[in-house]
Amino acid sequence: MEIIERDRVTVVAGVPAMYVALAALPEARPMPTLRRCISGGAALPVEVMRAFEAAYDCEILEGYGLSETSPVVSFNMAGRRRVGSIGMPIDGVSMRVVDESGADVPDGDVGEIAVQGHNVMAGYWRRPEATTAAIPDGWLRTGDLARQDEDGFYFIVDRKKDVIIRGGYNVYPREIEELLYEHPQILEAAVIGIPHSTLGEEVAVVVVVVNSATISPDEVREYVKARVAPYKYPRQVWFRDELPKGATGKILKRAIEVPDRPQPSATA
Repeated sequence: MEIIERDRVTVVAGVPAMYVALAALPEARPMPTLRRCISGGAALPVEVMRAFEAAYDCEILEGYGLSETSPVVSFNMAGRRRVGSIGMPIDGVSMRVVDESGADVPDGDVGEIAVQGHNVMAGYWRRPEATTAAIPDGWLRTGDLARQDEDGFYFIVDRKKDVIIRGGYNVYPREIEELLYEHPQILEAAVIGIPHSTLGEEVAVVVVVVNSATISPDEVREYVKARVAPYKYPRQVWFRDELPKGATGKILKRAIEVPDRPQPSATA
């Protein structure tokens, strides 16, 4: 905030972790010079976007991309934005949502994002098999699950590898995380799958609370349970002072340490 004021910054490009922190500041207020904010690098929770925009009176435009696409694929444009979406493909880029066979899925259904365009990599260096797996038919498979609405906007559902399969049912962590970010006492949350002897995987969540807020695991469970299907809410809940993050501020779920003796699962 000091730098924005000092240098009369007009545009800020950041990652979700930055907007989470800025939205939570007690001194958050509109910055006269700030015209636009851009978010990328990870999914931006809708509640964080709303809280930031209300505090700073500045719109956030969210985009999407990956290293293999140099790195932008789609974007929300000023005056043509859909909250919660990653926008539409940028010029020269095509996007599809496909099933395991590579066929397009109907609008509204969940599938994997496939990308084609001048920005897509030629391949992985000296890894021909990995290149063929990633680009089997001229379309790059991103590993991200999404749906497309009737107006052409794309909405990320989750990373394909992050989907939790609990007793044969798919649980998308991002859906649960979006709910948790709406809780006034929760600053950050990461939903992960942990091994379960009969269900295959169990839904678990790691929570960082706001300042000195006090909330129990049961309260977290009940909060989510009241808002989702019975198989989706987290049975395991534990708290951390912070979540592991990479250099860009993206939460690293693979680095989250699971307690040796997790709490007993709820029976329902």
